[in-house]
Amino acid sequence: MDSPERPLLIRAMSKRRTWVCLFLLVYALLLYSSWSLLLSIRSWYNNASSSSSAPSSAGWPALYASLLYGAVFGLLAMGAALAVAVPATLVTWITVLVLLAFAGRPRGALVMEGRRITADIAAIAFKVLLREGNLVAGVCAGVSFFALIVSSRRAGLEGHQDL
Repeated sequence: MDSPERPLLIRAMSKRRTWVCLFLLVYALLLYSSWSLLLSIRSWYNNASSSSSAPSSAGWPALYASLLYGAVFGLLAMGAALAVAVPATLVTWITVLVLLAFAGRPRGALVMEGRRITADIAAIAFKVLLREGNLVAGVCAGVSFFALIVSSRRAGLEGHQDL
């Protein structure tokens, strides 16, 4: 249970839902700012799929567009995760340094440990960001590929019914 002495901001930042809301807010802002890029990928796909008359080449524009969608959503997820990871990493780094200072480490050793800890935390955070970004990119690329193929087949079937 939270003690009444803790400030409201500290109590709010210690909640998991606060970090999830922060992630979703940053992701929504990044998605909103890159909406024109997503629309340009969609218009390119529509132009490329309508200009290709051979049915065997109909999957290539969908593949390229889905890879672009996956890359965009992967980068957006990495950016949003970075916005959440930086404060959490900073709190972890400060906590470890304070604990080392209270353990009686001399200043010189504390500075050296601080540099090593900074490098370790940054490397781990970078690896996690890459793994999560690649996971999101792969899932979004797969889902968008199937969605584009289904929508193009549905549009093709509607076009043949009009004849």
